[in-house]
Amino acid sequence: MTDREAVVSNAKYLRNVRPIDPEEIAEYIEGYPHPAVVRQTLREEAFDLGLVEQDDGTFVPVDEGPVPLGDWRPEALPEAYSFAVEDLLVERYGANWHTGESGDELREAVRRLKEDYYYQNDVEYDETAALGYAIYHLADYYAEVGYVLNDLAENGLLPKTLRVVDVGAGVGGPALGLHDYLGDDSLVDYHAVEPSPAADVLERVLDETRENFRTTVHRETAEAFDLDSVGEVDLVLFGNVLSEVADPVAVVRRYLDALPDDGSVVALAPADRNTSIGLREVEREVESEGGATVYSPGLRLWPDMTPSDRGWSFDVRADVETPAFQRRLDEGGASDGTFTKTSVQFSYSILRKDRKRRVDLRADRSRHARMAEMEKHVTDRIDLLAVKLSHNLAEGENRNPVFKIGDGSQSVDHYAVLTRESGLNHELTEAEYGAILGFENVLCLWNDDEEAYNLVVDGETFVEIVVP
Repeated sequence: MTDREAVVSNAKYLRNVRPIDPEEIAEYIEGYPHPAVVRQTLREEAFDLGLVEQDDGTFVPVDEGPVPLGDWRPEALPEAYSFAVEDLLVERYGANWHTGESGDELREAVRRLKEDYYYQNDVEYDETAALGYAIYHLADYYAEVGYVLNDLAENGLLPKTLRVVDVGAGVGGPALGLHDYLGDDSLVDYHAVEPSPAADVLERVLDETRENFRTTVHRETAEAFDLDSVGEVDLVLFGNVLSEVADPVAVVRRYLDALPDDGSVVALAPADRNTSIGLREVEREVESEGGATVYSPGLRLWPDMTPSDRGWSFDVRADVETPAFQRRLDEGGASDGTFTKTSVQFSYSILRKDRKRRVDLRADRSRHARMAEMEKHVTDRIDLLAVKLSHNLAEGENRNPVFKIGDGSQSVDHYAVLTRESGLNHELTEAEYGAILGFENVLCLWNDDEEAYNLVVDGETFVEIVVP
């Protein structure tokens, strides 16, 4: 048996001297173990030693700086992950998995999953359902997580040495996106919590990750998992799972409480009405009862206020290409796109305990109207500060563009309605989701049909991006 303590001791000595070569360390250890055994020992101890493995097989100290802000705009699910899913399908059903009885079985599994989500039924996963879920959702879930991580990376809040707990990891879309976003020079101790047969798919796709992304799959429920067993956690990820747990508020609070002050909870949800609003309800309750700060995207621009509107808010990003396995399943059916999912639309929330927010900016009562008091301003022209919380919601080319906005105090929905675009207000349409906008001379009206406030942006209104 290799003397693990001797390997660790030598690595600690050499880490600040030169790249650590397993063959060199083997020479220093009694019995001269095989270098491959030493390499495996170093891989197992790498996170605690702060070492990343290089392409030449040597180990060097991880960069202590944060993960840089990435230009994350994936066009497709990487082929290695796509092939891994196809391998699983072929192993179970054969080369023609998308045709005949097996194809029908998988298509029915996708239909059932979509229906359960739509009607908010409990979702149950067997092996077929897990494979159907991977076919339908792996690509878009892979893409969306990187856009969310950008919010943390822009402020240097993603360390390159990162311990992650992925609660309800499913078939691995968010995990693979996290892996690719963090890059080759990060050192990650990744723990997936997944009790269902989806864990079988997850383990297979995680085989495609690099050595510096150490993975462990725990086949336990979110409620039963022992957080203390993994050490101090930097990031907890809830990827499209909170709608499936019995008490999501209690679960989020439990994992948030276990984080150090500089840790983050990242929660994602599908963009549909029920799950998106459900995520906001969890966010708000954890905020009010658990002392959490909403880091993004729904910034509270007024101190000590929490919104109570319905909270349906989601981001929209560029579609990803249809993976080959999706196309095959769809072609085996009606070939009408029922079994393809390439749109990237999602709701998310980032919570922290250290009171940090993506932008440290507050509205000013001497300058800005507050949405909580908007009834006082109906038919008036006002100034306000708000977060852009949607892309254009208007349907049809001839409709005025409509954008949901909020300032963290609103009790009903507020929409910026662009009736006449000009050089003064064009930044309303150009701003990204989550940007902070300043409005001057905007007309406040009440919309009886929608039971919401319309902030009318016309040729007399000035709109600027205060923070992108």
